[in-house]
Amino acid sequence: MSGRRASLVLAFLGWAGATMAQPTHTLLSYDDLKGWGDDDHAAALSVFAKTCGDITRPEWDALCEMAQDDPSARDFFETFFQPVLIEDGEPMLFTGYYEPELRGSTVPTPRYRFPIYHMPPELVEGQPFLTRREIDESDALKGRGLEIAWLDDPVDLFFLQVQGSGRIRLTDGTMVRVGYGGKNGRDYTSVGQALVARGAFEPHEVSADVIRDWVRANPEDGQGLLWLNDSYVFFREVSEVPVSNGPLGAMNRSITPLRSIAVDPELTLLGAPVWIEREGDEPMNRLMVAQDTGSAIKGAQRADIFFGTGPAAGRSAGNVKDRGRMVVLMPVEYALSKIDTPLD
Repeated sequence: MSGRRASLVLAFLGWAGATMAQPTHTLLSYDDLKGWGDDDHAAALSVFAKTCGDITRPEWDALCEMAQDDPSARDFFETFFQPVLIEDGEPMLFTGYYEPELRGSTVPTPRYRFPIYHMPPELVEGQPFLTRREIDESDALKGRGLEIAWLDDPVDLFFLQVQGSGRIRLTDGTMVRVGYGGKNGRDYTSVGQALVARGAFEPHEVSADVIRDWVRANPEDGQGLLWLNDSYVFFREVSEVPVSNGPLGAMNRSITPLRSIAVDPELTLLGAPVWIEREGDEPMNRLMVAQDTGSAIKGAQRADIFFGTGPAAGRSAGNVKDRGRMVVLMPVEYALSKIDTPLD
């Protein structure tokens, strides 16, 4: 879901990761994977088959062809893939993300007055542009035909920019999907971290709902809080993806709730199957597919689980901050002969 999107909890807290050691690779067996035999391998194979053809590596070509022929899913993975544990000295951390579904209008009204903008043509991504406050307070973008839609809540717009994509339910009942289009070249500042620094909350108390409620309860100070974050995300309409499908991930394909994860592509190949063993209050042992990335997703043992679209998915995603383990499934020959070489 846009590789620029940060996961909820860590983006709010301003987590930037730690310096990690050179990754190590350990070959495992399927008997080492907790709950492997209980998973729905066919569901994972279906998701894998959607993006495996986009992996530009010769050792994956034949595997992808076989995946399209509806093989026995568990046998397919166990025969042609080798579980490999990649570690860099940092403990596993799972977080969650989702696609917001918001109320909006294609024309401004007294209720719908907070615009979602296309990226202005004069902006060169990576170079500084107007800050969030300057965009909100000036007329620099207004009336230029850059508006995709208008929302009824500035906090919804802010969190839409944190997520990087979303669905807008318009006043006539139709839906439009928006995806990441670019940003203003300004540094991201965590508003959650700012609230902690003010003594309003403890770090473990900060969540999307907590920030949302605080801004709404303190309109003037809340607007000032949002303006602390100079970073501003622009969008594009994603009309090529039916709204019934999942949003586009980093592979430019729709991602699947509870089967797609965001990973660090420097360490985990996009498109690869990945076995996760998530601990916490709601343990999850499941075969996922690495189909997305995120600015807060750095390290060998780091993953963001996609929970779906809408408020319920958002609540589930916002509660995830768990330990555990993830294991990458690599083509057997590659794993055995090139285990000590980088993925790239």
